Amino acid sequence: MKRSGNLRGAAFMAAAACVFAFEAMLVRAMIARGIPIEIQVMARALGQALWTLPFLATRGMAIFATRRAPLHVLRGLCSAATWGLYYWSFAYLDLATATVLSFTNVMFTTLLAQPLLGERVGFARWAGTLAGFAGVAVMLRPGAEVSLPGAVIAIAAALAWCGITLTTRRLTSTDSTPTILAWLAVVTVLLVAPFAIRAWQPLGLMDVLWLLGFTTICPAIIVLVTEALRAGEASAVTPFQYLRLIIIGALGWFIHAEVPDGWAFLGAGFILIGALIITVAEARA
Repeated sequence: MKRSGNLRGAAFMAAAACVFAFEAMLVRAMIARGIPIEIQVMARALGQALWTLPFLATRGMAIFATRRAPLHVLRGLCSAATWGLYYWSFAYLDLATATVLSFTNVMFTTLLAQPLLGERVGFARWAGTLAGFAGVAVMLRPGAEVSLPGAVIAIAAALAWCGITLTTRRLTSTDSTPTILAWLAVVTVLLVAPFAIRAWQPLGLMDVLWLLGFTTICPAIIVLVTEALRAGEASAVTPFQYLRLIIIGALGWFIHAEVPDGWAFLGAGFILIGALIITVAEARA
């Protein structure tokens, strides 16, 4: 039974990795079409809201009942910042590099988990963190081909992503998943709307279709990850999220002829190994 659950969970997590890759490809295509990042983030926020409607229909306004509203607002702020910065990094970096730098979020989480959450950080998590940051140093060495502004944006997105992780850990101890998702939908839409209005420009029919696909499909990531962790053991299924690097790297090479240099591959290897070490250590704990 346990093995069957793990296989099912791995399938869900692999599917989430595929949607992650699809999201990256859509973002790159929409940037090329000239669709502003702010409008893309707004579409993502509206998609998140769309996916919470079934919960709202079932539970009504009671879904927003919480004693931790400020923490929900902080989580929404971190989410909006993560999406905006992550998408923006694709304007400067190849798909694989932007993706691998996003994995540094697990290193930042390790650094902040002890002082902010009081979690014990063991040897494996520290080793993974050091390996990850060594990889960043290799990728951003003097003379590197990686765009420094793009790398700074990608790492800032990872730091904001760390904020999502830490606030989620706090909120899940008191609030239900539908409540967390409902607050996220409302807060992100309200935060992003002024930026989207300011950046608004006329959109063609194909632009609208790209945004509709983005809006309806990409929020599936959180559902797939949740079901993966519900079906199988975290230590068995969580590492499958890193399949997205392989998928995105392959698509970047096949569609855009993007091939990072040897140093970038070496740095990416360190980051990926570090992220895997931390992920497995946390899942087992």
